[in-house]
Amino acid sequence: MSDNKIVLIIDDDKSVLRTFSRILAKNGYEVEMAETGKEALEKVRKRSYSVLLIDFRLPDMEGTDLLEKIRDNVSNAVKLMITGLPSLDLGSKALDLGIDAYIVKPVKPDELLILINEKLTQKKLSNR
Repeated sequence: MSDNKIVLIIDDDKSVLRTFSRILAKNGYEVEMAETGKEALEKVRKRSYSVLLIDFRLPDMEGTDLLEKIRDNVSNAVKLMITGLPSLDLGSKALDLGIDAYIVKPVKPDELLILINEKLTQKKLSNR
């Protein structure tokens, strides 16, 4: 994994995209956005990301379905699943698919930044 902090935010809620993008950019991250699973698929095939923030409910597929499709392309990325509707089944399935953390909306900006930094550090240490 490179030291570049490149984040792909995948969410169909424009206010979430704007808010997360602004917070992450202010903290030194390069940010790209996708509003659909299809758009995210195209992006991960063309570029490597250090972090993916994946909303569970996308207009064209569930976040877990997207994760299954991109798993091989993003094996070194930190993957965070975000949902407004937490469930044990979703959490379990997401973890089985290699998600690094499961976050319930609303997400506090400081907590998101701390979690991303912790997971990036863990990933970097485990890849040595």
